[in-house]
Amino acid sequence: MSKFRLAHFGLVMAALGFTAATPVLGLSSAYAAETVRAEIGNPLQAAQALMKQGKNKEALAKLREADSVGGKTANETYLIERVRAAAASAAGDNEAAAKAFETLIASGKLSPQESAKFSEGLIGLYMRAHDFGKANAAINRALKDHDDPKLRAYLIQNYYSMGNYAEAQKALSVDLRSDEKAGRTPSEEQLQMMANLQNRSGDKAGYVATIEKLAANYPKTSYWTDLLNRVSGKPNFSNRLAVDVYRLKLANNLIKKPSEYVEMIQLVLQAKAPAEAVKVIDKGYKSGVLGVGAEAARHQRLKDLAEKTLADDNKNLAVTEAALDKAKDNDGLVALGYGLVQAGQADKGLKMMETAIKSGGLKNPEDAKLHLGQAYAAAGKKQQAIATLKSVGGNEGAAELARYWIMAINHPMA
Repeated sequence: MSKFRLAHFGLVMAALGFTAATPVLGLSSAYAAETVRAEIGNPLQAAQALMKQGKNKEALAKLREADSVGGKTANETYLIERVRAAAASAAGDNEAAAKAFETLIASGKLSPQESAKFSEGLIGLYMRAHDFGKANAAINRALKDHDDPKLRAYLIQNYYSMGNYAEAQKALSVDLRSDEKAGRTPSEEQLQMMANLQNRSGDKAGYVATIEKLAANYPKTSYWTDLLNRVSGKPNFSNRLAVDVYRLKLANNLIKKPSEYVEMIQLVLQAKAPAEAVKVIDKGYKSGVLGVGAEAARHQRLKDLAEKTLADDNKNLAVTEAALDKAKDNDGLVALGYGLVQAGQADKGLKMMETAIKSGGLKNPEDAKLHLGQAYAAAGKKQQAIATLKSVGGNEGAAELARYWIMAINHPMA
C-alpha cells in the first residue's frame, strides 16, 4: 500500500522549510527585522554551524545556552524552536522535535501554509515514534483546518498501525464513497487496503465486492484468481457452471497447466461445443503447454476427439436441429446455438439461442442467458453481450459469473 506509507522523516524536514545553511534571520521574513540579542543570536548561529557539519546533537546542546537566557521575546523563542526543530529532527530526537513543532504551531507566527506543513511534520514525528495516540490527535486537528486527502490517508494508516481496523475501515469507507460520488476511480492502494481490512474483520461479502473493483479497474492475475476461486468454492455453486469458470479463466489468461487445459477441453466437449474445444486445444499447443511431456500422447488423442466430434456435428447439423425442434428441447437448442457461434456461424447460432430462450421451458434459464451473453461476446457484439449478462440472476453462481464477464469485456487482462 505504497501511498499509505508515511515517509516520516521526509515529512518532518519538508515542514521545516529551511536547511542548516540558512541564516537564522532568514528563517521567517516576517520576523527578520526584529532584534535578537547577542546572547541568543550567538548560540543560534553556532548551532546552525554545527548542524551544517552534521553535529546535530551538539547543536541541541548549544541551543540550551539560548534557553537559559531570561526574558526572551516571542520572536526569540520562535527562532530558537525553529532551529531546535531542525536539529532534533536530524538527530533523531523525536521528543525534542515534537515539542519544538508544537511550540511553533501554537506560536501564531506561522503562515497558514507553514502551519499546515508543520502540522504534517508533527504527525510524521509522532508516527515515527509510534506514538499513535498523539498522531491521531494531531491528524484530527489538522483535518479540522483542512480536509486534505493526504491527511486522511495518514489517519487510515495510523488506525491500521494501531490495530484499530474497524476505525481504519470506517475512515477509508468515507473516502471510497466520496470517490464514487465524484465519479473518481479509487486508487489500487486504497482498494487493497480496504480488502485487507475486510479480510481481517471477516467481512466476506465486502471483501469480494472490493476484489471485484480491483479486478475491474486494475485487472491482474491475483485478483481474478481470487474471485474465481471464491465463486466456485461457494456452498451453493453449481457444478454445471464449472465450464463457465474455465471460460473466464481462459479469457483472462489464467490457464497455465496442462491439467487445466485438459479439464476445460473435456468440460467444453460435454457442453456440446466442439469448435470451442478445438480453439482451446490450439491455444494450448501454441502456448507450448499441450503436446509436450509425458502426457503428449493423451493431448493428441483429445485433439483428435475434438476434431472428429466437430466434423460429425457439422455433418449431422440439420438432422440434430430438426430433432431438437421436434422435441421442443430448448436446452439442446441453446447448446447447439452456442456451439454454432463458436464454429463461426454467429448469426444462425445467436438467433437459435434467442428463440429457444424466448420459448421458455428451460431447465436452467439463468445458465442459458449466461451462455447467450458469452456467445454475443464471442461474436464481437459487446453491447448485446453486456445487456444480456446484466439480466442474469440466480443464486448458484451464474449471476456472479455474468458480472465477471462484463468486467472481462470492459477491462480485459493485458
